[in-house]
Amino acid sequence: MTARPIAVVGASAAGLAAAEALRRFGWRGPLTLIGDEPHLPYDRPPLSKQLLHGAWEPEKLLLRTKDQLDPLDLDLRLGTRATGLDVATRTLTLDGGEKLACAGVIIATGVAARSLPGAEGIAGVHTLRTLDDALTLRGLLAGGGRRLVIVGNGVLGCEAAAVARELGHEVTLVGIEEIPMAAAVGAEVGALLAEEHRARGVQLRTGAVDGFETAPADPSGTGGGQVTAVRLANGGTPASGGVAAGGEGGSRLPADLVLLAIGSRPAVEWLADPALDTTDGLRCDAYCAAAPGIYAAGDVARWDHPHHGRPLRFEHRMNATEQGMAAARNLLAELATEAPVAADGDATPAQERRPFAPVPYFWSDQYDLKIQAYGLTAGADRIETTVLDRAQRRAVALYGRDGRAVGVLAAGLPPRRLRALRAVVATPLAWDEAREQIRAALASGPDTP
Repeated sequence: MTARPIAVVGASAAGLAAAEALRRFGWRGPLTLIGDEPHLPYDRPPLSKQLLHGAWEPEKLLLRTKDQLDPLDLDLRLGTRATGLDVATRTLTLDGGEKLACAGVIIATGVAARSLPGAEGIAGVHTLRTLDDALTLRGLLAGGGRRLVIVGNGVLGCEAAAVARELGHEVTLVGIEEIPMAAAVGAEVGALLAEEHRARGVQLRTGAVDGFETAPADPSGTGGGQVTAVRLANGGTPASGGVAAGGEGGSRLPADLVLLAIGSRPAVEWLADPALDTTDGLRCDAYCAAAPGIYAAGDVARWDHPHHGRPLRFEHRMNATEQGMAAARNLLAELATEAPVAADGDATPAQERRPFAPVPYFWSDQYDLKIQAYGLTAGADRIETTVLDRAQRRAVALYGRDGRAVGVLAAGLPPRRLRALRAVVATPLAWDEAREQIRAALASGPDTP
């Protein structure tokens, strides 16, 4: 009897981590890694920073070269999309119609960039999620003097704005919320970031996009149009401290290029089996299991975090790697109990099944400012920010929820200082106790890099 493979769907950080962990933990059977892009697994965070800036070439983003992947003995299916999954039989359907019956499946399909109605087919309107997206946008930003409108003032929009300004372009950053990144870091830290962007020449605007203006993309007037402006509903308003851009009460933002950085949606549309809950990602238990033999990892996974008592989904690079390894270990632990699977081939090595309980970590680089955080910063019901040096944008913030400290952030501080604060939120402490620990840590040493 031919042994059934374990299939990992998604060939980015989480999927690669899962595949490597399966081999490391002793899986000797067939192993299939499926990726919808044609590229070898690569790192995504540099797309909006070093790659977009031109400081790095695509080869530097590779997580593994082909030679480094060879020892894994993978059935590597790049440029292949999974289009369906039968949960009961653990059978994948691929875009060519192939059926792949599996011993187990790890889903690491990540997220897809959101767009806006009417944006499709307009030349000059872009999203930034994949390597090809980033290379296209980089080519368009290679010469200075472009008017770039970035729609969305979250992490991606702010990082892209910083890069574009450093490249010499005129940048307008538009958000529904007045303060950049406020949903992720809170109002006070967001206000510091807004000050830095203004000081660097970024125009900040508040408003919803109402549509795009275009001109013929070629003299014949055939084909799609080329974007010339972004229209804001109700005129839009300058963010606090900003200046109106003019033109019909400031409602029209001239643009040569537009980047839509309005968030993402979990890539679960191909998972139609009613046995799976795909509300805001693929719902999993504390072990990253969505169903028997079906696990998830990375941006697509929404799982029960043991310390926070609610389902969480993180779009953070470190979480992708850690969860990929956890899903691999827990899948093997489950397969070791299934005698029919062991009969298909080499026995599955025993593993200890463990809940996945990470301390989330994320970072963002904007200009020469580094923002780093541990724990949960979004969704806090209490935030206390200590500004250490406003001119240098140095600050520490503590985030709380339901009377406990759940997250800590540092802007402009060296990594070693933030690591010292990690223990405060590793297992959430009572708010007052955490505040005292933060104050003691800040008093214990210099805050300069």
